[in-house]
Amino acid sequence: MFYPSIKLTCKKLFYLKTIVLIGAGKSATVLIDYLIAEAQTNEWKFIIADSNREQILAKTNNSPFAEAVQLDVMNEKQRSKLIEKAHVVISMMPPALHFLIAKDCVEYRKHLLTASYLDDKMKSLQDEINDRKLLFLCEMGLDPGIDHMSAMKIIDAVKAKGGKIVSFKSHCGGLVAPENDDNPWHYKISWNPRNIVMAGQSGAVYKENGETKTVKYADLFDVSNKIIFDGLNDLAFYPNRDSLSYIPTYKLPDAATFIRTTLRHIDFFKGWNAIVHAGLTNEIDAVDVAGLSFKKWSEPVLPFMHKENEAMLQFLGLFDDAIVPVTVKNSADILQFLVEKKLKMLPADKDMIVMLHEFEYELNGKNESLKSCLVVKGEDSLRTAMAKTVGLPLGIAAKLILNGVVQLKGLHIPTAKEIYEPVLQELESAGIKFIETAG
Repeated sequence: MFYPSIKLTCKKLFYLKTIVLIGAGKSATVLIDYLIAEAQTNEWKFIIADSNREQILAKTNNSPFAEAVQLDVMNEKQRSKLIEKAHVVISMMPPALHFLIAKDCVEYRKHLLTASYLDDKMKSLQDEINDRKLLFLCEMGLDPGIDHMSAMKIIDAVKAKGGKIVSFKSHCGGLVAPENDDNPWHYKISWNPRNIVMAGQSGAVYKENGETKTVKYADLFDVSNKIIFDGLNDLAFYPNRDSLSYIPTYKLPDAATFIRTTLRHIDFFKGWNAIVHAGLTNEIDAVDVAGLSFKKWSEPVLPFMHKENEAMLQFLGLFDDAIVPVTVKNSADILQFLVEKKLKMLPADKDMIVMLHEFEYELNGKNESLKSCLVVKGEDSLRTAMAKTVGLPLGIAAKLILNGVVQLKGLHIPTAKEIYEPVLQELESAGIKFIETAG
């Protein structure tokens, strides 16, 4: 492939705007494509850092518009030297590692973007972020991310008309496209497999018809709540984490119902509920793997196996006579090994993102309802819908910051109109568009 040469004067090179991306995993592929194109167009410098340099080079196709750097993120000297070069840093590392990067960004006065939930550690830096006039933008992916932006656009529009929202339900799921749905779980992995194994462990709390509902992890998959929407009849949801904490963020204190959920195929619940009740997602207690077979390890699931989930559990390999890998330390590790092996996407497979917002509101003395739905399919197992919907909001936000379109400062998630309007507009041009239906 031919690339034009880049000629820069020393002065121009010195002032070159630089984006540093830390982490080149599953969800970073489309983000990397996007930032390579923007680096070429805007003559920015784009640096990608990961522990696996070969992985970076494979995703950049050796583009001259992206510099690959091998990084041990736990090495403070390496990390700080890299961040010092940036204007904007994007962290695609596991959530537990964001804080290390965030501290360096504060130290060297760099803006930071992540797709992960805003946690207490990040909040502890708020005063320093404000004092140094930085923008730390968290929850800037799909869910959380696009869900916030698309919901706030509708909430603000309803309020601008004088309406009052009384019920808000937000559902989102990373699924397999129907044409590649060929296993009894109706599911394939398009993102971090550990997150799939550990999903729901904190339980859930939400508001329904004016009452606060709390669901423990052990009960989370007991009941599947079916979605009523054309084309999504096989999908159901389970409540997602702490919905109540977003009520003040969305400025909906009077909503009688407020819930955020995760979508799965309705059959998924039958199998995963058995796995949860059997304790096979346990990552705390060590497992002695010497001579241990999958069949022996999975014995606790037998009391929870029945006609409707037997084929699912067998497909996952829970009853295989093979010996579990010696590298695993706990049940969650064993389960993750099986999930990655049995539910992996084949090269030509496509994933699918579904997001659905359900609103009920009062306007001019009438009760109204509105549904807003997004469906995105991936291109293949590399450029997935998940990678697209997680990565593009981050890339667009980085561009808007460097171009001065977004001048917001402080610690934020993307609920401000200054952020969501231009980001949603560009997402639409990339085919990420919500369809709204009334009634």
